[in-house]
Amino acid sequence: MCGIIGYTGHRPAVPLIVEGLRRLEYRGYDSAGVAFIQNKQLTTVRAEGKLVNLETKLESVNTTLATSGMGHTRWATHGIPVERNAHPHMCSDGSLAIIHNGIIENYQPLKNELMEKGYSFKSETDTEVLANLIAEGRKQTGALDKGLSWALQRVEGAYAVVVYATDMPGVIYGARLSSPFVMGIGQGENFVASDIPAFLPYTRDVVFLENGEMVRIEANDWKVLDVKTLEPIEKQVHHIQWDIQSAQKGGYKHFMLKEIFEQPRVITDCMTGRVDWQRKEVLLPELDALPVPKRLHIVACGTSYHAGMWGQTLIENWSGIPVNVEIASEFRYRDPILQEGDMILVISQSGETADTLAGLRIAKDRGINVIGLCNVVGSSIARESDTVIYTQAGPEISVASTKAMCSQMTVLTLMALAWARRTNALADDTRVNAITGLSKLAGQLEMELPRMRSEAQSLARLYSTARSFFFLGRGQCYPLALEGALKLKEISYIHAEGYASGEMKHGPIALIDPDFPTFALALNDHLYSKVKSNLEEVQARSGKVIALANPGHDLKVDHPWILPEAWGPLNAFLALPALQLFSYEAADYLGKDVDQPRNLAKSVTVE
Repeated sequence: MCGIIGYTGHRPAVPLIVEGLRRLEYRGYDSAGVAFIQNKQLTTVRAEGKLVNLETKLESVNTTLATSGMGHTRWATHGIPVERNAHPHMCSDGSLAIIHNGIIENYQPLKNELMEKGYSFKSETDTEVLANLIAEGRKQTGALDKGLSWALQRVEGAYAVVVYATDMPGVIYGARLSSPFVMGIGQGENFVASDIPAFLPYTRDVVFLENGEMVRIEANDWKVLDVKTLEPIEKQVHHIQWDIQSAQKGGYKHFMLKEIFEQPRVITDCMTGRVDWQRKEVLLPELDALPVPKRLHIVACGTSYHAGMWGQTLIENWSGIPVNVEIASEFRYRDPILQEGDMILVISQSGETADTLAGLRIAKDRGINVIGLCNVVGSSIARESDTVIYTQAGPEISVASTKAMCSQMTVLTLMALAWARRTNALADDTRVNAITGLSKLAGQLEMELPRMRSEAQSLARLYSTARSFFFLGRGQCYPLALEGALKLKEISYIHAEGYASGEMKHGPIALIDPDFPTFALALNDHLYSKVKSNLEEVQARSGKVIALANPGHDLKVDHPWILPEAWGPLNAFLALPALQLFSYEAADYLGKDVDQPRNLAKSVTVE
């Protein structure tokens, strides 16, 4: 999940690379480094900590003549996050350097073998092993491309790797296996990177690399080869519609706040071209290519898992399809029972989540149809699914996901309605009410967000000294409670637990005291009276309560937070940003690094 960029062209390379790393810092930020060739000398500059530390070191280094190079921002897997473990890593004789995203699982036996051949190591990383292995491969085969091919056929695990050699200063090699990797095609310059924003100011023409492919780029040439055979592979160049403004803060203090406030537009964009508002029908041709599933298995991680839990109720209630929701890291290891007519829906913002991809591949190996729900065009999930539905949310930069969940919930709502049309399981008046409610939703949310933020600021300051929080909800509010708790602990580092309200008295209620507040979702649905009773149990133990509620509620809690009412389950689209804003304001008030919380990275591409 580290950030990678390689460049060869006509511009000063190092400033461009550092600029690209800044746009990739959300992928990892415990160390960073660059490599470049100048006056026939391969130089690496590395620094522990955030990118600014690398920039400080580079101020005293002359890089003006380098027009090619590579850079890396790291999220540690092997070896603690200190300078000696930072990328790029050089082979023992200094003839080549590499940067690497992923894990080489058999690095220890390879390291032992290389040490017997006289190679030395300065770090604890698997990446330095790969650097020396490529050097050994070049020695045995006589060429860098052949040496890279030889080395990659000996490693086990996942990688996106970039290789740069002293005697080939304008040439960069890269290869991919189960880690995100793309190529940018420019005029007199070419790029490789782990994500498109790295080179977006310079080109929107992109080539997506598949597993087992190698790329060779020079300033005026590029080609893609099969890693094993080195035979050329024809590739299509895709033109990306994003502009760089989409990846900037737009006047907001943090990307997270910007992305919360983008949710009305996200809802609109998700539905554009997918709803016939006049006929009150959903149009999802991506689903029409597959039969209606007899049983749907939703497989996802983190926030995407919570979105799947929320969508489960809609799909079951509206379309009559039984749904299981599975944590991908558990699903992939438990030998799931998949039967004829079952279908897998994998959900991932990035489309590169390792555990979710593993679940997808299990389904494919067993002949089960897979639907991919993701945000990134050309991602692994998009390419490997039988059909893909894009959320159309645009780039999400903040590590803590916000608008991605909103977009996933929107598409899940549309999927439930699309399948309901085919199963005839939904009453016409419910369908009409749902689509009418969707048509109003973006406007409702846009009008309410400024008021939400003001309320969130007040409550976050009031509860900023809390050491722990409960988040409680029932029915479709239970996944939102889980997400609210996740957001608070992700970015403010306040311990928080999400619970189904009715489960609280089966143990967790023992924790309630005046210093242990509860954040409850008590929206106007058929479970409102049950939630009200649960909150009375909290208050009987002197627990303080914040409650999200709709107008007309009769709660007697410490801090009722009133949200306007949307139709039925669409209330969740107003509750979600309220939870996000509470967490955001708490983290910001406490002085935390909101966009880059400690120990986390945006795209989780390792187990």
